[in-house]
Amino acid sequence: MSEPTFATLVSRWYSETARDLPWRHPGVSPWAILVSEVMLQQTPVVRVVPAWQAWLERWPTPAALAEDTPAEAIRMWGRLGYPRRAVRLRECAVAIVERHAGVVPDRLDQLLALPGVGTYTARAVATFAYGQRHPVVDTNVRRVVCRAIAGEPDAGPTTRPADLVATEELLPVEPADAALASAAIMELGAVLCVARSPRCDRCPVASICAWRTSGQAAPTGPSRRPQRYAGTDRQVRGLLLGVLRETTGPVDRQRLDQVWADDVQRARALAGLVTDGLVEPVGTASFRLAGDGGPPAPAVV
Repeated sequence: MSEPTFATLVSRWYSETARDLPWRHPGVSPWAILVSEVMLQQTPVVRVVPAWQAWLERWPTPAALAEDTPAEAIRMWGRLGYPRRAVRLRECAVAIVERHAGVVPDRLDQLLALPGVGTYTARAVATFAYGQRHPVVDTNVRRVVCRAIAGEPDAGPTTRPADLVATEELLPVEPADAALASAAIMELGAVLCVARSPRCDRCPVASICAWRTSGQAAPTGPSRRPQRYAGTDRQVRGLLLGVLRETTGPVDRQRLDQVWADDVQRARALAGLVTDGLVEPVGTASFRLAGDGGPPAPAVV
């Protein structure tokens, strides 16, 4: 009897221990999975779950979101961070309605052509929503493959073509099995094969991990220094958006001026929000969320 493969071991572990996340439940729509993948970018799972549930309750289909304004998408996004994702998600919904009759496409090239959908998101939707065989490579997957197969302690900062090739070589031939393995490898990197202090004693592939068998010491301590937030333009943008989210229609500049004392930084942050399509000027002295109090702003498709 042949030894179980890497994919078999990790898939078996995942089937027994995977976290109970709502977008993994049977019958979840491709649209719901697409929303989860966008929300999970740079945002912890614990913060995404309630936001995802509220979003899908309000906009259960792409058509429902496409009919609403960018302003309402920004409001619903709340404090998830990087609110440009909310606008791009609405633009994506508009494109799905216009190009695909409101159905999230299952072809990789069509997914890649949607606004705001990059290589990772397109492959994730094709794999997790439609059960296709694609290498789905994020930071967690790159780390697992780099350690278990290449024997290196960690992967580089960005996904390279070689990472896609190395990951694909691990996937079973059968698409459904490959989709399960993709989810399993990602889960392994998220909960056990973490950047610092990995839990090798609980790892399902520890016995065949090239990095572990090499005897290299495990990284310890924080994986990276936390990004400073206080006093940055990101903080100022968040404060400005907070005022605009709480108000329907235009807000005069004088009110916005009260959120931050530094005139230069405040003006730069506000200009950035306008450039990103999150905020739009109304006349010469007021601002509002994009499309708020008027017809939806044209989507970039």
